[in-house]
This record gives sequence, structure tokens and C-alpha cells, in this order.
Amino acid sequence: MESAHELISDLEKLSGPQLQHFVIELSDKARAEAQQSYSNEQQDQFLQKWYGREPGLAWIVFDKTYAKDRSAAAWARYGLQNLFKAPADLYINYGILAEDPEEAFDHLRYFLKTLIARANHPERFAAVRSLWESRNQGIKTAIREHLLKNAKPDIKPRVGQYFNQLSSLVEELFAQKQLITETDGVEEAALARERVDLSLPGVIRPVGSHHLIRQVFQEIEDIFVSIGFSVVEGPEIETPYYNFEALNIPEFHPVRDDMDTFYLELPPSSDKKAAPTPLLLRTHTSPMQIRTMEKQKPPVRVIVPGKVYRRDNPDATHSFAFHQIEGLAVDTDITFCDFTGTIEYFVKQFFGPSVKTRFRPSYFPFTEPSVEFDVSCPFCGGTGTAAAGGTCTKCKGAAWIELFGAGMVDPAVYGFVNYDAKKVSGFAFGIGIDRLAMLKYGIDDIQVFFQNDVRFLRQFP
Repeated sequence: MESAHELISDLEKLSGPQLQHFVIELSDKARAEAQQSYSNEQQDQFLQKWYGREPGLAWIVFDKTYAKDRSAAAWARYGLQNLFKAPADLYINYGILAEDPEEAFDHLRYFLKTLIARANHPERFAAVRSLWESRNQGIKTAIREHLLKNAKPDIKPRVGQYFNQLSSLVEELFAQKQLITETDGVEEAALARERVDLSLPGVIRPVGSHHLIRQVFQEIEDIFVSIGFSVVEGPEIETPYYNFEALNIPEFHPVRDDMDTFYLELPPSSDKKAAPTPLLLRTHTSPMQIRTMEKQKPPVRVIVPGKVYRRDNPDATHSFAFHQIEGLAVDTDITFCDFTGTIEYFVKQFFGPSVKTRFRPSYFPFTEPSVEFDVSCPFCGGTGTAAAGGTCTKCKGAAWIELFGAGMVDPAVYGFVNYDAKKVSGFAFGIGIDRLAMLKYGIDDIQVFFQNDVRFLRQFP
């Protein structure tokens, strides 16, 4: 005969009558092994192997059979019933032959306690209870019909006493186990209700992203940082000195008309003799170039991103608040060629290598010479003609688009920061971030940047 483990390994392949025959064969194996267990130690090993925890072969058969076919697990099925009843039949027969059946009842008590202890879910509990209480094939009936009725008259009272004690113990164990099983069932049901089903899709939270202006800021910063520039930031509220005078724009200079801005109404000074220092919203980020040069000797290579303000009436291309990045490079022997190389590198990195560049003479108070920097229209390829025919609406047929102003730093500016204009030179430029974003992404109204319309913002994740 095959070993019990070998038999159990064959269980998955069987069904129907074959399954029932298999269980009968396994019950015969258990019965034969029980008959060969003579000592108490051997009996304990046998019960644990088949009905206890190490490994509980009969329970493995029960669980696998129940999983395959629930009706096959009913105790009316001859094989399963014999498998679990085999030790009890052996102990009852031993008690019939013994002078004193007390030892037989001890074995029965230990066997039933082992079974009930392992009945840890409703199917097992119902099976063990049926095994004990069944009128035709139950262990309780077998004890009454075979052990109690066949007992000799002189020991019959003791057998009845042992039987009553066993019945009371078993009923008590059943009551305790039922309470535990029902409690576990309630807890399992509660856990099942509260369990998170990880296979279900989760709650989709909207994922935010950087504003398009912030994205363009970061792209430009990355380009200039890659060629050795540092990023510095400064206050949006400035003094006229840093916003104008230190940049070679004295109080009555006509350029101030183009940079008319917002001034802050300040409370009276505690010193009645002294007027409070006027403050304004900066018109460009250039004041941080002055502040940086005051604190740092050459070489200086910085870009200054930020928000700036001017008294412009809002329309498709103007706003009272917009964004800039201004750049400054100061060192010995910096030439216009260094300037053009830097700017061309930036433009080709930002718009692509196919664009062309050009300079036009211009004027700014803080640079000399000054230029306007143009780039070939990236929308029509520098032809002035739209792809669908007709005049390109972006460059208006000119084939070029003005990007920003720039130039070599005016030597007069160095005097405000104690630089020796004879030893150092440099260049500066100012880039309108909003304008670059509109050109690169085909946006025709600057106001959409400030309207917080999610439909617009979602187009640029």
C-alpha cells in the first residue's frame, strides 16, 4: 500500500466514484496504523499525524475534498466518515474487551479533544459535530450501543459514569468552539466588509503641473546654467535708485516714460524732517544685476528671473504684470563676439537648430552698443509665407520676429558698483518670458496666462 502522503498527492486527479474509493483506501491506511500504535506515546504521535497539527493528514483530505466537491464532504459519505471515525472504533472495541474501560475513555477523550481543537472553521465544526451526534453512525451512538450495552453488569455503572463525563466534556468543548467559530466568523465578515480590494481602480486624484510660464522659466534657466551662469532672485519692490539711477537712467531721462510703473504710498516717516524713501514695483529684473555686482567682484555670470510691472493697458500683447529673465556677464576681455555666441547658443537650444539670428542697432541707457535681437520666424521657416498660403500671421510677412534687447554694458554703469571700466567689460540682455512662451507654443493672447482657466493650463502638462 502507498504511503499516506503519496495517496494525498494523488487526490487532485480524482473525482466522483474514484474519489470515494480513494478516501476508503486512505481510511483503511489510518485504521491499520492506529492498530499498530500500542503505547500512549505512539497513540499520541498517530493522532497528531492524522487528526492534529503535525500535519493533520485527515484534515488535509477533508479540506481538499470539500474544495473539490462540497457534497463529497458530507459525513454520509462512507469513506470520509470511516477515516475520521477509525480511532474511535478502535478505542470502543478495546473498551469492550478490557476489564476496566477507563483507559478506552481516556483515549476517546483525547481523540475528541484533538478533533474539536482542529475544527476551526464552520465546515470542519459541522463535520465533527455530526461525527459525534449522528444517530446511525455517530461516535456517541457507537459508545452507547456497543460499549455501554455490552458492558458486564458489575462495571456497567462505571461505564455509564465515564460515558456521561465524556458527553458533558464534549458538549462543553463544542459550546466553546462554536462561540469562537461564530466570533471568528463575525470578525472575518467585518474584515471582509472593511477590506480594501486592491484589484479595484483607486480614486483618481487630479495631478497638478507647473504653469506654462514656470515651465519656460525652467527651460531657459537650464540652458544658461549649462554654460556657467548662476540664477539669482530679488525683491519685486525696489527703490528708484536700483531700478533707474544705478542703471544710468537719471530722474528726468525720457526713457522713464516708457517704464512708468506703480509707486507705493508710504506712511509718514517718524523723522518729520526726512522724507520717506520712495518705493516702486520694479519695471525689470535689472536691479538685481546692480545688487549682485555690489556684493561680488568679477567674474559675474548671472540670470535674474522674476515678475515685473509697468503701467500698460491690458490687451493681447500687453499686461501690467509680466515676466522677464535678464542676464549679465562681466569679466576681463569679454567681447561682442562672446555676447553673440552666447545668445545664438541660447536661441538654437530653445527654438531648435534650424532658426537663424540677426542683430539690429538699437538704444538702451544701460548698454552701449545696444542691439535688438531677431530670430527667423519658426512658424513659416523664415519665408514670411504661411504653410496654407498667404502671409504668415506671426511675423506678418517679415520672416523675422523680434525677441529681445541686449548689448554691451555701458561703462557708466560700472561707476555705480565700483568696477574699473578700463579693466572689465561685459554684456547684458533682457528676455520677455511671456513673449517667448507665446511664440514657441502659438499663443496669441498674453491674458490667458493670468486667467487661471484650467482648460488652457491642461494643454501644457
